[in-house]
Amino acid sequence: MFYYLSKILDLGLSPLTWTLVLLALGIPWRRRMRWRRRQRLSLLLAFFVLLFFSLEPVSARLRWRLEADVRPATLPPGETYDAIILLGGVVDERPAEQWHAFAFNENSERLLATFDLLREGRAAAVIITSAPTPGIAEEARESPVLGAQLERWGIPRERIVLEERARNTRENAVFSAEIARARGWSRLLLVTSAFHMPRALGCFRKVGLPVTPFAADYKAYDPARYPLSWEPRSKHFEHSASALREFSGIWIYRLRGYSE
Repeated sequence: MFYYLSKILDLGLSPLTWTLVLLALGIPWRRRMRWRRRQRLSLLLAFFVLLFFSLEPVSARLRWRLEADVRPATLPPGETYDAIILLGGVVDERPAEQWHAFAFNENSERLLATFDLLREGRAAAVIITSAPTPGIAEEARESPVLGAQLERWGIPRERIVLEERARNTRENAVFSAEIARARGWSRLLLVTSAFHMPRALGCFRKVGLPVTPFAADYKAYDPARYPLSWEPRSKHFEHSASALREFSGIWIYRLRGYSE
């Protein structure tokens, strides 16, 4: 139930949804003067939401708030771990199935960081945790695809554990904890994107699984350090929306008691 409720809340907290609702309210359903005022106000607010979240200073500030406290991982020389926990969200499964090819998205640095750690002997194994999109063929499912890519890069199959039930970050933590405890693994590295690390780390701590964060795929920068453009761009709107989605995920998980 929580999985589906979180998807509905995610839709409701999107600035695109706000814009569409305000545009719908601006349609001249009635001709009365007081309704005309409300319609004009709704259209004005829709324009403001669309413009505001399309500006780089806004999207950059939102992203920076997510990542500012997530420090790049620095492991002591020679320190090793039982396993890496790699969170999914790296493979675009439908294009992968359509073209019978690996289709990695903008979060692919998670996979590269995991490979480097395994190649350097920093961890003995990796748990790849991600549930497949319904209807996707096995060869295009995320966990097997990521495992196959690691094998192609020279990581032995026996070092790779696939977890294919977790549909969200909460379930990533729950099912990864089951595997780690069953195998007696206690020294663990958690690899995910920097913007996602605060929520992920909170979930793993909540299920009592101690992990060392290893952030990858940084997307933010300090807005105070760089000149920013005030020209509205669709990419900035997308960045704002994704940041708000992550903020809402953090708040909802905490309210539900799924994250510290």
